[in-house]
Amino acid sequence: MERAEKQELITTLNQVFLTTGVVVVVGYQGLTVPQMNTLRRQMAAVGGSLKVAKNRLVKLALDGTDSEGIKDLFKGPTAVAYSPDPISAPKALIAYAKTNEKLVILGGAMGARVLDPDGVKALAELPSLDELRGRLVGMIQTPATRIAGVVQAPAAQLARVLNAYATKSEAA
Repeated sequence: MERAEKQELITTLNQVFLTTGVVVVVGYQGLTVPQMNTLRRQMAAVGGSLKVAKNRLVKLALDGTDSEGIKDLFKGPTAVAYSPDPISAPKALIAYAKTNEKLVILGGAMGARVLDPDGVKALAELPSLDELRGRLVGMIQTPATRIAGVVQAPAAQLARVLNAYATKSEAA
């Protein structure tokens, strides 16, 4: 890699660390190229990315970012997974790690907060942004449905009373 290419990679990674919602560091020793490609496709399917770069370059890219606290995680063969949504990347990585024990979650960062492997797993267990939106819409709709039922109830009771009188007068 030439010096200009290295500088471009550092700049790109720096922008990633400044703009993404979550960064997860994984160890991938022992994974084959097809397995890495499968992981990359799974990350892309949820809107995330997986990047393998030299640890020294990643550490330089971390300078001046909120995620600077994860520099110590870059030892040995590591990759950086990231996504704008703080839940997508951890969820995809944990799902893949369940099927392939060679992928090891080392930790990560969400903004200035440094996450250990358990913190990344906790993020993965949270519902996705779409699920949260669905729940919010459901919670908003529930009171409206109840209000409509309460407003509608007196009219229904009045109709039943009138029907009872009509039935009673027909019987007499």
